[in-house]
Amino acid sequence: MQTSRRQFLKLTGAGAAAAAARLEAAPAFAQAAGPVKIGVLAIRAGIAAPVGTAGLRGTEWWADRVNKAGGILGRPVQLVVEEESNPKDTVERYRKLILQDKVEVVLGGISTGVTLALGPVAEDLGTPWLSWDGTTQKGVEETMPNPKWAFKSVDNEVEAIAAGILTAKYFKGVKTVAGINNDYSYGHDCWQSYLAVLKKLGMDVKPVLDLFPKLGVTDFTSHIAAIQKAKPDLLMTSFWSGDATILMKQAAAVGLFKTMKGVFTTAGGVHDSLKKEFTPEGLLLGYNSMYFDDPKGSALLKQFVREHKARYNEYPPYECDHAYFCAESYKAAAEKAAGGSRQWPAKAQVVKALEGIEVESLSGKRSWREDHVQMCNFFQGITTHKNGYDFVTVSPLEVISTKQAMKPAGTKLFDWINGWKA
Repeated sequence: MQTSRRQFLKLTGAGAAAAAARLEAAPAFAQAAGPVKIGVLAIRAGIAAPVGTAGLRGTEWWADRVNKAGGILGRPVQLVVEEESNPKDTVERYRKLILQDKVEVVLGGISTGVTLALGPVAEDLGTPWLSWDGTTQKGVEETMPNPKWAFKSVDNEVEAIAAGILTAKYFKGVKTVAGINNDYSYGHDCWQSYLAVLKKLGMDVKPVLDLFPKLGVTDFTSHIAAIQKAKPDLLMTSFWSGDATILMKQAAAVGLFKTMKGVFTTAGGVHDSLKKEFTPEGLLLGYNSMYFDDPKGSALLKQFVREHKARYNEYPPYECDHAYFCAESYKAAAEKAAGGSRQWPAKAQVVKALEGIEVESLSGKRSWREDHVQMCNFFQGITTHKNGYDFVTVSPLEVISTKQAMKPAGTKLFDWINGWKA
């Protein structure tokens, strides 16, 4: 039997109405059912394991907290964890997270060597990557000034710049300085930036020794002997993981800091291990973006510190804050991009929402700059034994914003420092 044009229109109209009814009855976010898969890259082996482990713990605490509150746009969070190791293997694991595990975003990345390799891959694969603590800098120059998908940590040299500012405040009489920093981008960047700040701030300081042991070295006795021979007034180091503790122990064995001042720009990353028995008072110690004992810390920080200590019998370091911020900012951006609905936004919409977004992190308010660089506060201070712990803390505590200690977007580092007004 033939169907007339009028009958055909009537039939198709009824079918469309039925389909519309089914769509209306279904949840608006049905096309994105199931958990939100979030990839995580974390160092869990080697000398940097304490830092990578801290970042993973901060992310897991965030995920538990979010899931108890109903997830993101009604979807539970599922973490898919892979190891950060060397650049080649980490890039392959990054590809696996996106192409096989189908994650919505990748969080993590600490080593500059690794994150330099990850940046271009993130752009090619079109999935947001939020770095905990790694940049895409080669030396002090940014290799990706206008990324679409890659979001990076603060510039490598920020904590060294903050330490330089505070060196001029607390160690005015210093005339000679030595440096021991890891032999890769971060170590060289920090040493050069630190010296540039001292010079700009009018400190007549002469560098007498610069040492660059390979990352992963654990015997610094020959380096310490060279430092003793050079007899600097001050020793600066940007060691940021287990090597900072090892250096401190080996320095204490020969009484190194009885004859000179010390600046550990980032050793607060392993602060639990800096025991009073071998860590002297009077050093300048940096905690990067979070100080666990901040007297002005928020209720969120206090809760996290309390629960972290109860679970791991350790007080949390700054990497927890970097990781928490990346995860929380992603959640806020997804909700912002959804525009009040529960329809899951496209990845490009989330990226757009991330630009300039500000959220409450463990350390306080943190944000992403429009060029995809983190903005936050840095915490440093003078070591003291006057506390209830078996390791050093700092007093007074100094707080320096990246607005003061990080070059603005599109500027050259040393041009910016040289342009500071007195």
